[in-house]
Amino acid sequence: MSDKVRAKKHLGQHFLKDENVAQRIADTLTLNGYKNVLEIGPGMGVLTKYLLKKPIATYVCEIDTESVVYLQAHYLQLSERILEEDFLKYDLKKTFHDESFAIIGNFPYNISTQIVFKTLEMRDQIPEFSGMFQKEVAQRICAPHGNKTYGILSVLTQAFYDAEYLFTVPPDVFNPPPKVDSGVMRLIRKENFTLPCNEKLFFRVVKTAFQQRRKTLRNSLKTFNLSNNLKEDAIFGLRPEQVSVQGFVDLTIKIANDAI
Repeated sequence: MSDKVRAKKHLGQHFLKDENVAQRIADTLTLNGYKNVLEIGPGMGVLTKYLLKKPIATYVCEIDTESVVYLQAHYLQLSERILEEDFLKYDLKKTFHDESFAIIGNFPYNISTQIVFKTLEMRDQIPEFSGMFQKEVAQRICAPHGNKTYGILSVLTQAFYDAEYLFTVPPDVFNPPPKVDSGVMRLIRKENFTLPCNEKLFFRVVKTAFQQRRKTLRNSLKTFNLSNNLKEDAIFGLRPEQVSVQGFVDLTIKIANDAI
């Protein structure tokens, strides 16, 4: 058995080799409101070893068999808490039941946005989420309205979490180095993370608005068959990136009332 795991392109693996960066990512956890943390894609455990020093139960989710064998050999205290699973398909309730847990990781770029969407679906159990993305994706998640990168991911995430871009990581701290910079960001769930509107409708309004992001809401939301009276509202003259999260909540309430 080789003492190193080969990075596999199809899994989007770029192994972090810088201990300082690993420590900094582990230290983004506030440890508030949960006793468990799940690391996604631990690889050879460079981040894992810093998580194991914290007063928290560390679980790892790894789809790569070679990495799992490596972790079992080098991190004996993890043995019962290695989930050899595809994070996107695995039912996390099998492991955590109804307990809260944080998510952390040096996320594979090819599935990073899907990881965020799954977190949003499980937001009642995930008070905190932090980790490394492609820099542009991390910036997009944290972008304020009015910013050209503000989009579906920004609005849906910031509806339930406070998002903060923490620091940038250059390609040379990885093996193999990716072609882009990486960015570490953190999400801390809002104290009140239920929306005062129909959440399914909210998701639909946001996604429909941004599908034609250059158009005003009056044009992009035509499929909702809104009354002429409602379409006179000033918000319909705006393009979606000009509308804050609260603005989309208010808009969803107006659309729901318009249908009555």
